[in-house]
Order: sequence, then C-alpha cells, then structure tokens
Amino acid sequence: MPVGNSGTPSGLAVALRLALGSAVAIGLARFAYALLLPSMRADLHWSFATAGAMNTANALGYLFGALLTALAARRYGTRRVFVIGLGVTVLALFATGSTGSTVMLVALRAIAGASGAVTFIAGAGLVAASASTISPHRAARLLGIYFAGGGAAIIASGLGIPYLLAATSVADGWRWGWVLLAGLGAVAFAVATPVALASTEPPTPPVADRRWPARRLGPALLSYGLFGAGYIAYMTFIVAFLKAHGTGPGGITVFWVVLGAASIAGAFLWARPIARLHGGRGPATVLVVLGAGALLPLLSRSPEAVMGSALLFGGSFLSVVTAFTAVARRSLQPHYWTPAIAGLTVAFAVGQCLGPVLAGVLSDGPSGLSVGLSLSVVVLGAGAVVALTQRHHETTSHSVDVPTDPPTVV
Repeated sequence: MPVGNSGTPSGLAVALRLALGSAVAIGLARFAYALLLPSMRADLHWSFATAGAMNTANALGYLFGALLTALAARRYGTRRVFVIGLGVTVLALFATGSTGSTVMLVALRAIAGASGAVTFIAGAGLVAASASTISPHRAARLLGIYFAGGGAAIIASGLGIPYLLAATSVADGWRWGWVLLAGLGAVAFAVATPVALASTEPPTPPVADRRWPARRLGPALLSYGLFGAGYIAYMTFIVAFLKAHGTGPGGITVFWVVLGAASIAGAFLWARPIARLHGGRGPATVLVVLGAGALLPLLSRSPEAVMGSALLFGGSFLSVVTAFTAVARRSLQPHYWTPAIAGLTVAFAVGQCLGPVLAGVLSDGPSGLSVGLSLSVVVLGAGAVVALTQRHHETTSHSVDVPTDPPTVV
C-alpha cells in the first residue's frame, strides 16, 4: 500500500480502505435492511410497525454507539476501536440471518447500530488524522471518499440481494441475504484492518466547553431531527412500496444501484452550493430536493418517476449532513463544535428512532405504504421550512472545509 514519509499509510490509502468500514457500518448494517424487509415480513408475519421497529432499534443503537465512541477512543485508541467495531458489526450481520426470533432480531439490529456508529465515527477520525498535514481542499476530498463508502455499499447490496431473493424461497432468501452481507463485511474487515492499525492515531481532544449556545442553532436542531425521521422512513419502506406495486428484482436492483451511485456523486456536487448558501438556506435547499425525490413515486409509478426518485433522493440525503455541519461550524467558535455536533447527533437520532415506527404504524392502515411514505414527504417539507428560520451567524476563526472532530451525525 502507498505509505508516507513516516512509514504510515498515505492519506489516500487510509481513505480508500477505511471507506470499507463506512460501507459496512452505514450501507450494509443500516440501509440494506430495506432490501430484505419484504421477505422478512412475509416469512415472519410482521406488521409494518414491527418492521419499522427493527430500524428504530438500529437507530437507538447508533445513538448509544455515537455517544460511546469518544470515551472508548480515549481509553483504547481510535485504531483499535475502529477494528473492534467493524468486527462486531460483521458478526451481528451474520447472526441476524441465524434467527427468526423478533426479540433477538431487535437486539441484533441494535448491536449493529451501536457497533456501526463506533466504526463510522472512529474511521472518520482516522481519515481526518491522516489528512492533517495536507491542504483543506485535499483533506475534504479524502473525507468525501470515506463518506462515499456508504453509497458504494448501497450499490453492492443492490446488485446482489434482489437476485438472491428471487432465486431462493421466502423462508430462506432473507437469511442468505444477511449471510451475503456478512460475507461482504468480512472482506471489508480483512482489507481495512491492516491499514487501520498502521494509520496515524488521532490526538486526544481536550475536554470541550459543554455550555455551548444551543439557542443559536435551535431551528437547525429541530430541522435536523425532522430530517432524521423523514429520510429513514423512506429508506426503510421504499423497496417494500415498489415491490407492492409490481417492481421486480431487476427494477429493484436498478433503483437501488442508481440511488447508491447518486449518493456518491451528490456528496461532491452539493459541496459548492452548500458553501455559498448562508444561514439555513443550504439545508433547506437540500431538504426540498430530498422531499421532491420522496414524493415522485407517490405521484407516479412509472419507471421514469421511480428513477427520478432514486436520483433526487440518493443525490441529496447524505449531503444534508454536510449542510447542517456547515451551519454549525459557521455559527460557533471552534471550542463549541464538539458539543454542538453531539447535540445535532441527539436530535437526528431521536428523529431516526421515531420515523420508522410512525411510518410503519400508518402503513398498517387501509391506505398501506402510501401513507407511510407520505409521512416522509411531509416531515422533510416541514424540516425545510424550519431550516429557513435558521439565522446566519458568522464567526471569524474557522474553516468549513475539514471538520476537526469526527462527524457523529450521519
């Protein structure tokens, strides 16, 4: 692998290989569940509320893991924490295919969420440390590569899972699907672990000032929580919605791959508009596009509308994180960034916990999944309106290109 002058891996090598950790933590452990949900629901006789509760458990686990990561990294080291988190996530994926117990599946989804959060945040810290001596623009590009791992995993799962389900029985297909995801995760673990252990250990951050001016970001906090609820409702149930309206394995594959590819491209395409839009206009703009993407399949079942939804939603949902992070970093002095990011994490996680259950309960009614997905559109629209009320606050001692703290808000 390419190495720097000190013998440690180069920043590019760290970003590329650790992006596999991001792929497992976000793309496989969280989003790929949507591909398996219809088969699991049919075999295990779940209501939509129960199906949604599985992702609520994952979101609760993610919140716990996000809050735990900093403490664990200080005690055991970021490199070790990344490797352990990634290993536990892979084991949780494999175990998910071995049981039909709803209680056990809820527990495993929570474990995958917690370990996935640890993996994702620790990996971001390692990439940021590897980029500490290069220009802000190049450092931002390395972080973009790392975050794109989630989109790459969406593509990989979309290429494999629908055809696996079509070739197997309802009772066996979803179990083999989790085994396949675990197998992909095991490959990622084997590739990412050596470079993680050889990379630069991030410095231990000082204790941050916890009395940060939260009122300054009040609208952003509320809007970000609404985003958490709205986006995860769509990501949880959109595949079930498409299948219920006659979309076959080939169509699901194309949809999911386009969504994943758009998420990678969007992370780079949105960078300049977000940098130019001040106050809450940046997040509001991205949320409007996101809501439009969620609305399209409700207006039309045509292939063009479905692909438009994949492009708009996929190209925007990861960029919402960038937009809100930029608002926080512009509005606050650097010593407030860590507690502010923690506050955004909590708001996002609360929304992400509520979204799947609320959408599932509504989808169990006579109107089915259309009402559940409509909730996503309404909540995302509300988030955009709230974001517009976020005032512009400019501080003078920062740069918004590269975060100094690992992001915990995805």
